[in-house]
Amino acid sequence: MVIVHHLESSRSQRILWLLEELGVAYEVKRYARDKKTMLAPPELRAVHPLGKAPIVTDGDVTIVESAAIAEYLVDTYGKGRFRPAAGTNEHRRYTFWMHYAEGSAMPPLLLKLVASRIAKAPVPFFVKPITKRIAGQLESSFVNPQLATHFDFIEAALAESEWFAGSEISAADVMMSFPLEAASGRSGIADTRPRIRAFVAKLQSREAYKRALEKGGPYTILS
Repeated sequence: MVIVHHLESSRSQRILWLLEELGVAYEVKRYARDKKTMLAPPELRAVHPLGKAPIVTDGDVTIVESAAIAEYLVDTYGKGRFRPAAGTNEHRRYTFWMHYAEGSAMPPLLLKLVASRIAKAPVPFFVKPITKRIAGQLESSFVNPQLATHFDFIEAALAESEWFAGSEISAADVMMSFPLEAASGRSGIADTRPRIRAFVAKLQSREAYKRALEKGGPYTILS
């Protein structure tokens, strides 16, 4: 039995979605974030030393890292679905987007979140102008230009085909869902990029996506 160790409002939500798309029976073990730090609870370390979601166990197999989990699930249960044929241009695109999602798209989004938290952090009043200025400079000089570069690139890619790897949905689209939903939740990032907005709306309208939300519970990204 596939077991998803699922942290609320996290990357593990897209693993539930992929399992629903593949029609795989699975069990969800939910974990709540620490209310003060918003980090994963220590109980996850009993499953894997890193203590981070998503974690999937399948019998005596334990897999971490979203892309590795997605590849395992498609290889094991996909029956040829959700992955283009090896050696094709679509497969090369698939491999790129599978790794781009976490390797390139997510870092500037996380930095934007960090900058926001620095600006809002409770500090003595005489320090507040300094922390706000540091956060503002980080956003204006590095984070926002990086976000513009990456999401302009993604917007252009979505003009080339219906899905990231071609004409059919694949695990690459599942991987890309998290950074795109995160971008849609951050003011201004997706506002001027209609293809990204349409893509997010399209994936959120899928029945498998809706079933995954029902099983995963509240899903508020990077708020």
